[in-house]
Amino acid sequence: MLEGFAATDVRTPSGARIRVRTAGSGPPVVLLHGYPQTSAMWHLVAPELARDHTVVLADLPGYGDSAAPPDAPVEAFGKRAMAAVIAAAMAELGFDRFAVVGHDRGARCAYRMALDHPEAVTALGVLDILPTADVFARVDAAFARAAWHWFFLAQPGDLPERLIAADPDAFFLRGPTPFTPEAVAAYRAAWSRPEVIHAMCQDYRAGATVDVADDEADRGLRTIDCPTLVLWGTRGPVGREPDALESWRAWAPSATGQALECGHYVAEERPAETIVAVRELLGRSILDGW
Repeated sequence: MLEGFAATDVRTPSGARIRVRTAGSGPPVVLLHGYPQTSAMWHLVAPELARDHTVVLADLPGYGDSAAPPDAPVEAFGKRAMAAVIAAAMAELGFDRFAVVGHDRGARCAYRMALDHPEAVTALGVLDILPTADVFARVDAAFARAAWHWFFLAQPGDLPERLIAADPDAFFLRGPTPFTPEAVAAYRAAWSRPEVIHAMCQDYRAGATVDVADDEADRGLRTIDCPTLVLWGTRGPVGREPDALESWRAWAPSATGQALECGHYVAEERPAETIVAVRELLGRSILDGW
């Protein structure tokens, strides 16, 4: 996978170490993965985008081969902190302005980056999420049953870590998945490590606390002005929401988007359509002078 992408570690001024993979030339775009994945999730999309863009694949702090500081507090896994780390890593690579596209947890980092670092973000793509505070505001019994891991992983202490570590494959590979064998191997190599399991739990603990607080503090006061793409799967969690695009336009008034016939893992289930949509977004940002 990802032949032609060069892997390196980037150390940011805060002391974070972020594993990135880069290829291509042209306007830069950083792609951020979701849970429980790594940057390998973009293996069907990134090579095509690298034909006319500099593509940076980054493992989120604590995920994959990126290192989170030992004993880092929950706040360090908030999307505000993650966004600052990724923006700093891009600056270390020489990119002060760039587009960002994220899936799942990476999309939460991406939209927070667009809110907190508008001078850096030229375009935003979010795949199969609603803003975090909006999700918690809509929680009902159906969501709790379907997305029970949100509440399990967010439990305090180390109970989730202990239970998952007993058999990570049984936890993360429940039922059929759309992942290729090569992708599963990359994900398994990460989630077999206790520190990665801990980072995932800290991520969800932050989601239920500091991320909600940050969203609510910004609601109605700050919006995302850069070109914004929203993609979601008809059979994914956002597909159950009748007003997904309108929900995003409260945060990004110029947002455009569409549903694709797939589940939650849009980039791995519908890579061709994802490539077309992301290329259109990147082209729009250039035409609009971003």
